[in-house]
Amino acid sequence: MATILEDYIAKHPGSAQRYLEASTIFPGGVTHDTRYAQPFPLYMTRGEGPRKWDVDGNEYVDYVSGHGALILGHSHPAIAAAVSKQILLGTHLGASTDDEIRWAKAIKALMPSIEKLRFHSSGTEATLMAMRLARAYTGKDKVIKLQDHFHGWHDYAMAGSDRSAPGIPEESWGTMVVVSAGDLGEVEDVIKRDPNIAAIILEPTGAHFGQLPLDVPNYLKGLRELTAQTGVILIFDEVVTGFRAAPGGVQERYGIKPDLTTMAKIVAGGLPGGAVGGKADIIDMIAHRNDPDWDNNHRVYHPGTFNGNPLSAVAGATALEMIATQPINQQADAMAVRLKTGLNDILGRLEIPGHIHGIASMLHVVLA
Repeated sequence: MATILEDYIAKHPGSAQRYLEASTIFPGGVTHDTRYAQPFPLYMTRGEGPRKWDVDGNEYVDYVSGHGALILGHSHPAIAAAVSKQILLGTHLGASTDDEIRWAKAIKALMPSIEKLRFHSSGTEATLMAMRLARAYTGKDKVIKLQDHFHGWHDYAMAGSDRSAPGIPEESWGTMVVVSAGDLGEVEDVIKRDPNIAAIILEPTGAHFGQLPLDVPNYLKGLRELTAQTGVILIFDEVVTGFRAAPGGVQERYGIKPDLTTMAKIVAGGLPGGAVGGKADIIDMIAHRNDPDWDNNHRVYHPGTFNGNPLSAVAGATALEMIATQPINQQADAMAVRLKTGLNDILGRLEIPGHIHGIASMLHVVLA
């Protein structure tokens, strides 16, 4: 009988061949860290609904769905039609458009805390801007971050990470204060001890979108009360949880409004895109005032070639309007419950130590 590895190699000769070529072009042979695999990663050709196919014709049920960006599945007809139409009208008009307004209004209709917002090209950009806005608004330098919480790959976000971080100056981390996840008392002590705290940023369900879960909603309620009392900006990183934990994210699910929210993945309907939104007076740190002193010395600078680009705008607006009017989340949650219950039952019957857990349609497998 062939081993699992031997069977994998036998079924995927096309992927093996492509990986040999890719290894001469890309570092590690891949364009995203999580796609790295041994003996080689899989190469896909197409996706439709919950399934995708590789170069060797093998069919898969896709439980990852574009790293969490595709709550509607692959190649949803409504998204495909909207993007196809826009391609013929222009992929980059280098100007403001009706669709960026439509997209922003769709976000505001779902996210209860967002008064104004600004578009980005990724979640990493969104968290970087959220930290900068908080620092500019408060006039303070330091940001509290929870241990192992993921906020992208920029220098500040890598503080307190479980990953190595060569190439990042120690000075960058001098503005970050890493605390134990879930310890509200530690956060309170840091804020009392250091008057230079501008904000706290966290994944509101726990590290790696709840793989290491927090005590929600109690911890979030405690943070909201503490930050409101002390003037520290509360930032929810809803890049993964936004529009998935509920149509309006974790903040809708538990009724807790942060000061700033970062978004990506689902927000752009499966295309590249991100956003940071929240209280108008904080977001307006980016606004021009036609005042030379403000515009040149105090305003937060924010360019970005693909901010609010037409393709992401129509895809994002279409997806979010569907989430607002159709039982998308309910269907995803019901499927997750069925999967979680079934897998936990199998683990129990086979006496395999472990469990599957998660909020809404975000699942994690833990094998002891």
